[in-house]
Amino acid sequence: MAEHVWLLPIKNLDDDARAVKLGEIALLELGEGQRKFVGDPLRMMLIALEEESRYPFAVDVNGTAVGVLTLQRGAATLAGWPDDDSVWLLRGFLIGRQHQGRGLGTLAADAAVREAAKLTAGLGTGQAGVVLSVNEGNPGGLAAYRKAGFEDRGRYDGGDAGPQRIMYRAF
Repeated sequence: MAEHVWLLPIKNLDDDARAVKLGEIALLELGEGQRKFVGDPLRMMLIALEEESRYPFAVDVNGTAVGVLTLQRGAATLAGWPDDDSVWLLRGFLIGRQHQGRGLGTLAADAAVREAAKLTAGLGTGQAGVVLSVNEGNPGGLAAYRKAGFEDRGRYDGGDAGPQRIMYRAF
């Protein structure tokens, strides 16, 4: 049976539930070499909680955080997109090392696009899809995004960790 992932919006949790979820996120481990592609999961969530344009999510399986991701409006050029506002930026996305290899990244990326569409409808902000950049040296990430329906839209040389592929998926 395939696993099901839930994206829990961290900003919408009450203080107690948020504290529990952030505690779980603090236990996520980065895989070998993953640190150069992503930041510390807890730190990314705490930053996202403070910024109005960011919507942080815990990637949950069976009630436990297995990863994190953030959707951000007004920041798509950070992934090499030509403008900031036509699409959501998917950033800070990772599945903890102890949960990798089960297809959860693909499921979570797919769920992130659905969440972005819901946010667009609720906010009335008019985005048409989701963009992200993934390092060319991250074959697992590239494969997961392709399986989740993201298209390669070319190379972006603005990343901190070397050349990136711009990946896009429309709603």
